[in-house]
Amino acid sequence: MTPKPLSKAELREGLVERKDDDNKGVYGHVLLVAGSRGMAGAAVLGARTALRSGAGLVSVAVPAGVADVVAGAVPSAMTLALPDNAAGTFRPEGVERLRAYARERRITCASIGPGLTTHPDAVRFVLHALSSIPLPFVVDADALNALSLQEPAAVAQLFRARKLPCVFTPHPGEMARALKTATPLSDADRLRAVERLARDWSGVALLKGRRTLISSGVRTVANTTGGPALAKGGSGDVLTGLIAGLWAQALASGRVAGDQALRCAALGAWLHGTAGDLAAKELTAWSVASSDLPDFLPRAFAAL
Repeated sequence: MTPKPLSKAELREGLVERKDDDNKGVYGHVLLVAGSRGMAGAAVLGARTALRSGAGLVSVAVPAGVADVVAGAVPSAMTLALPDNAAGTFRPEGVERLRAYARERRITCASIGPGLTTHPDAVRFVLHALSSIPLPFVVDADALNALSLQEPAAVAQLFRARKLPCVFTPHPGEMARALKTATPLSDADRLRAVERLARDWSGVALLKGRRTLISSGVRTVANTTGGPALAKGGSGDVLTGLIAGLWAQALASGRVAGDQALRCAALGAWLHGTAGDLAAKELTAWSVASSDLPDFLPRAFAAL
């Protein structure tokens, strides 16, 4: 059966209502773990988008060497500088500081992956973080690549042992590496792949591309917004920050019922695609850059 998109009414159920006496704590605290030397922009894009999503607080954990760049680019977010190596990537020792920060700052949920590289130190950092930090995670990009380097049974066990859910956001190439299969191209292959990853890794999987698919392994829905304007480097970093920000609001406020991970992933995909469509109308599909997308999110929210 072909998965159907959620209606606008269903998507709106994932939005956290604003009340006059709310404070920033009601809307959650997002922790983005991203970046490396040469890819500080991944952290900047994610942080800018998490702020545009409506999250109450945003923190960005980055290798120490790029912390000043990120802090200057996103002044509304807090910056956590973690130990880096000679290559400018995270070192595994930084996970203990990250875990302490998450506890001290009452982080609601986190994302990990954009711009990390697959340097062996970064891979160990990802595995240690996912296995030891008790937070819901959006897992993207190089975090997915780090997991794909491991034995499938070990990855499945890691996620079964976690107390809290994850949302995985691969593009088709990352999906193929994660499942150790050919790249899913046909509609049938894409459906099988997204449902299998959700089941194997005990979370919600979002397979990017035209007609993005989102699955809990039990329920699968499609997204119909977005187009070639989104086929730019950094677009996925924007989606990661957006889903994390929406999920933080749902978790912290308690105002979103049902499967929050699936609902927020689907809502994030719709808003991300709509922002791309709106940007393309104004800038053309040729000239939209990923850095433009956060600025079109207000119009995407208004369209919903």
